Amino acid sequence: MKIKKKAGHRHMTSFQIIILGFMGVILAGSLLLMLPWASRSGRWSSFSDTLFTATSAVCVTGLVVQDTATYWSEFGQVIILLLIQIGGLGVVTVAVSIATIAGRKIGLMQRSTMQEAIAAPKMGGIVRMTTFILKTSFLIELIGAVLLFPVFYREFGLGKGIWYAVFHAISAFCNAGFDLMGVKGKFSSLTSFAANPVVNLVIMTLIVVGGIGFFTWLDIKENKWHIKKYRLQSKVVLGVSAFLILIPAIMFFFLEFQHMPLGERIWSSFFQSVTTRTAGFNTADLDKMTDSGKMGMVLLMVIGGSPGSTAGGMKTTTAAVLFAMAISVFRKNEQAHLYNRRIAEETQRNAATIFVLYMMLFTGSAMVISYVEKVPLVTAFFETGSAIGTVGLSLGLTPTLGLASRLVLICLMFFGRVGGLTLIFATVSGKRTEYKYPQEKITVG
Repeated sequence: MKIKKKAGHRHMTSFQIIILGFMGVILAGSLLLMLPWASRSGRWSSFSDTLFTATSAVCVTGLVVQDTATYWSEFGQVIILLLIQIGGLGVVTVAVSIATIAGRKIGLMQRSTMQEAIAAPKMGGIVRMTTFILKTSFLIELIGAVLLFPVFYREFGLGKGIWYAVFHAISAFCNAGFDLMGVKGKFSSLTSFAANPVVNLVIMTLIVVGGIGFFTWLDIKENKWHIKKYRLQSKVVLGVSAFLILIPAIMFFFLEFQHMPLGERIWSSFFQSVTTRTAGFNTADLDKMTDSGKMGMVLLMVIGGSPGSTAGGMKTTTAAVLFAMAISVFRKNEQAHLYNRRIAEETQRNAATIFVLYMMLFTGSAMVISYVEKVPLVTAFFETGSAIGTVGLSLGLTPTLGLASRLVLICLMFFGRVGGLTLIFATVSGKRTEYKYPQEKITVG
């Protein structure tokens, strides 16, 4: 008698769950934005427009093909804001939070998925960490909205003032870059508030806080000003973030915005330095910047924010590890290190892989868009760098793009938010047999 073997049930990996979660929210958002109530015209919107907008919102990018304030109704804007909040906190974080509130038990698989979603170093205490993330996020967004309200109240009145304060606080904290300032001029972003210290300070602070990562918050909460007690990741995140804000701001001040009054020039230099780190707002006319300034912004956009944050991009820690690897080669050291700590070889390989993936995708996509749309390569670089870094800054090209180029940007935004390694691990799951081939040296450099 033959005994049939029962086929083993194949479970989805954490990486596959994360990707499907993001895809599901994007699709649902696209269908909701197609409804006649979502547009001011009361007509059905095209799927290409809604898919691009939903992807940009969930991937907290901010690139748009339709002006958010003038094209979408209040219903549409609420949908966009919900997509931004879900995308910023993470689909898995929101799902686990809802399950916890409903009293459902969080199993080992859900905890593992949550660990991957927020880049947690360990699985222990992951549910408590989720609660901390939610409470802290909503509190920061509320404080930001309260601080912005007086400015928007003077501009737009009570009702709109509240809505604008809430919308921009959430959009800034989630590093989304969506704005409602199209009422002052389509796609104008925050240019009318270039000299306003409250808007500049609050928006910049929300962007930085949202972009440094949830575990850096926890380190700051637990260790306060005792920086020596921080985890290595927190030290790297804070150090690189400070460097990437200060140095570009100085460069922008001396090389760009010479036509502005001194005060506005200082604010604009710092704001553009901060916003390129995946936020997508702008207070200056980017078209008036030099090609050198634009390419500098592209590099900042590709680096992006920090792991386990509301930001996207290659990540500050990746840039730091690559820099440490280069220094170790220059000094002929066998090991790369940061803050007197040795960096694991696996981390170094991951950083190199991420860098290669980002460079190939964003440069290759720029060349495709430049060829298809017949636009200068620098302009195409700016849009693809903005997409893959989930930034949202634009030189005005995105709204004019054809379907093929839009699809390219949609894929880049999704890649930039979910992460290259997540996509690869989701596709290539399970252990594989590794063969060791004979070693032979080749000359590089």
